[in-house]
Amino acid sequence: MAKFHSIKVREVYKETKDCSVISFEVPEDIKEQFKYTHGQHLTIRANVDGNDIRRNYSLCSSPLDNEWKVAVKKIGGGLFSTYVNDTLKKGDVLEIMPPSGVFNTPIEPDKAKNYIVFAAGSGITPILSIIKTHLALEPESTVKLFYLNRSVKSIIFKEEIEQLKNKYFGRFEIFHFLTKEKRNVELFNGRFTKEKLEVITKSLIDIDSTDECFICGPESMIFLIRDELVAAGLPKDKIHFELFNTGGSEEDKLRVAKVLENKVIGTDVTIIDGGKEFHFIMDDDYDNILDGALAAGADLPFACKGGVCSTCRCRVVEGIRLCHRKN
Repeated sequence: MAKFHSIKVREVYKETKDCSVISFEVPEDIKEQFKYTHGQHLTIRANVDGNDIRRNYSLCSSPLDNEWKVAVKKIGGGLFSTYVNDTLKKGDVLEIMPPSGVFNTPIEPDKAKNYIVFAAGSGITPILSIIKTHLALEPESTVKLFYLNRSVKSIIFKEEIEQLKNKYFGRFEIFHFLTKEKRNVELFNGRFTKEKLEVITKSLIDIDSTDECFICGPESMIFLIRDELVAAGLPKDKIHFELFNTGGSEEDKLRVAKVLENKVIGTDVTIIDGGKEFHFIMDDDYDNILDGALAAGADLPFACKGGVCSTCRCRVVEGIRLCHRKN
């Protein structure tokens, strides 16, 4: 089982007015455990005002940087994001799990690939890691970034992205979309819409030559972009996305309703974690294994508790059959 490690904050600085970047001082004896792949995330734990808070934050650094950095955007009412932006300082210690996640594709240095990437706000964090790594290790590959923000001042990593554009001139293009400031070209004003995406896929993207697409942002934006790209001819298996949060699709809601109809109360559950077995009986207060196990006293890894981050992912080896939808 992946466990938390006490890791010191090396630096905290403001990237924008409401977004702070944290870099971590990973001890030498656990650096091997903390090796990561572009697009992965960290599960961070802290005690904030007496609350045990766990959050996942994507690494915005590249494995080539030999550092571990995440960006935390302040959210109204968000305990951890407020703590990071208002209180956290250099030298403080946070509990962190080794990197995890599968939001990436293999690096292929001998191939010339064309990537298109879409990001909104703090969704740029894993995208930046992906962009930097592919551009550095695939010298013939190209990247087009479509990046949505409120205003110029709210653009996270604006300067670093511009530096990448200059460094990889001709291979890296950026298209900024703003919702609160007027731009000269109407296409770049406001959020992504079906109409805008139709223009983008016809005039700014060569669908036939696109090898991979990465999308990170709000769920509604992700699925809109995915559907429009598929409609334009991009195979679905070339589209990769990461949800920062989800309200649950209609398909998921129906699946959960069916589970509840089957009455999980009294279900006999055995969890094998790190060679140890934990046994409990589901009661009527919980409709999922994680909450039921935690209530029964199990010490299991988790973060979002929303089925998004995969920190609590496990394999069913015996018993009921679960049907998973593919993204």
